[in-house]
Amino acid sequence: MPAILKGISASPGIVVGPVHLLRWEVPEVPATAIDPADVDRELERLRIAFARAAERLRAVRERAVRNAGEAEARIFEVQVDILEDPELIGRVTSVIEQHFSAERAFDVVMLEWREHFARSPHAMLRERVSDLVDVHIRVLSLLLGLEDHDPVDLPRGTNAILVTHDLTPSLTLQLDRSAIAAIATDAGTRTSHVAILARSLGLPAVVGLLDATTRLKAGQQVILDGTAGTILTRPTEAELADARLRGQREALEGEQLRRVATTDAVSRDGARVEILANVDLPDEAALASESGAEGVGLMRTEFLVVGRTAMPDEDEQYEAYANVVRAFAGKPVVIRTFDVGGDKLPVGGWPQEPNPFLGWRAIRMCLDQPELFKTQLRALLRAAALGDVRINLPLVVTLDEVRQAKALIAESASELAARGVPHRADVPIGIMVETPAAAVLADSLAGHVAFFSIGTNDLVQYTLAVDRGNATLASRYTPLHPAVLRLIEMTQSVAAARGIGVGVCGEMASEPIMAFALIGLGIRQLSVSPLAVGRVKLIVRGVRTSVAAAAVQEAMRAETAAEAERILRARLVAEVDSELLHA
Repeated sequence: MPAILKGISASPGIVVGPVHLLRWEVPEVPATAIDPADVDRELERLRIAFARAAERLRAVRERAVRNAGEAEARIFEVQVDILEDPELIGRVTSVIEQHFSAERAFDVVMLEWREHFARSPHAMLRERVSDLVDVHIRVLSLLLGLEDHDPVDLPRGTNAILVTHDLTPSLTLQLDRSAIAAIATDAGTRTSHVAILARSLGLPAVVGLLDATTRLKAGQQVILDGTAGTILTRPTEAELADARLRGQREALEGEQLRRVATTDAVSRDGARVEILANVDLPDEAALASESGAEGVGLMRTEFLVVGRTAMPDEDEQYEAYANVVRAFAGKPVVIRTFDVGGDKLPVGGWPQEPNPFLGWRAIRMCLDQPELFKTQLRALLRAAALGDVRINLPLVVTLDEVRQAKALIAESASELAARGVPHRADVPIGIMVETPAAAVLADSLAGHVAFFSIGTNDLVQYTLAVDRGNATLASRYTPLHPAVLRLIEMTQSVAAARGIGVGVCGEMASEPIMAFALIGLGIRQLSVSPLAVGRVKLIVRGVRTSVAAAAVQEAMRAETAAEAERILRARLVAEVDSELLHA
């Protein structure tokens, strides 16, 4: 009998396909003692497992080179080096000789190493922690006879639905979009890394399923509905036929939206709204430039470092930024400096914090690491010589942070001038408004920046004290909460009064009902995923700003987020063809 697994809609679309189950977590290891006579056998099992793991990693590296590039694939070279480390081999051998099974000995040693490396004062050792976890999983899976679960093993055209607990950086690098048609995860929310990545890649996705990895079986045929946030198991023939028909209909609607995306976003009462694209990965530039977007409202740069064992140098960063600037040929490109931290961490080398979202992240990290920051700033100033680049500073909460950042930008420009490197020194500087502090202090900050970018993903999180990556709290993560709407209105009012630009670049802008609310709040620049450009333009063209303004004023007087949403939805449904809400 069919069963429905309910999660969170992360990326729209419907896919019928087999489950590719990926349990990428350290397996349980029984505390097994061995007979002294079996020591040599266990040592041979360890040798074979290490050799097979190294062989597998070399194959994974080659696939990662094709998917993501040579630099990103270096993570797997590091893991091979760990497997070949004489100290590790000697330590595990010693424990086996104390009459422990190979899997138990390896598990004990790896747990020791991971704890030791995580506590090390040396960054180079801390950088190995995530690599150790991956090696730990890979070798234990071989020793315990578990199925080898690399997503790269799937043949092209498999049309598989990847089901895993969460996507780590190393797994993300292995994704083969010719084989993976959709993603489902136990963890995550609509604004978590995996959800944003799925939308960027155009892959339907359901997150926050909690226990899909234990309820689904490898190879079973399911229907993943990224729009509804569900997975249907054991579908009937009628349900399969209906899903395929809906998939065809969505493809047709997608073609219609792509045609709308080439038009201007002008409301029924003549207000023009600028629709820009969010770019998460540099190789998305071509897709984003063809989406109908009028520029880039947010280029996230942390994906240059997530999953890397070393920070990219100035030239590598310059090429990444330059590719996006060239793709948009004179259109505005807003590039956010590293927002590393929270749920976007490089491989190792990061403080172990009980609450990383409130910790050492974004502008705080950059200002505390001026040489690392200036490397990025020099690359940005060089790319600015190619087009209309604007620099955006994340998680600003004080004017001092703006002043320090601008001083480092000036230093970076001087260093480039001294080297005789072409660059632009007068790049417009803006800030992300993503905390209540920044919204409340907007009037003080406005005189020192050229624009505000309202980052609703974090603004909702910090306003409501709800971890946006916590699937258990997903129902409490409510962007239409009256408090959030009031902070956005406050920021927009200050920007309008001070004559600086203001836009919204969080995931909120991509949703029809939320875009309607933002238009009502006076926002005239929305930055969305490339795939959402047509849908958002369709909403803009279907509404009157006067109606949106009246609706959002009523919503802000509501006592609860649910009441605010009911008000906005009712007014939007009355204003536009209901088909637009599902396009």
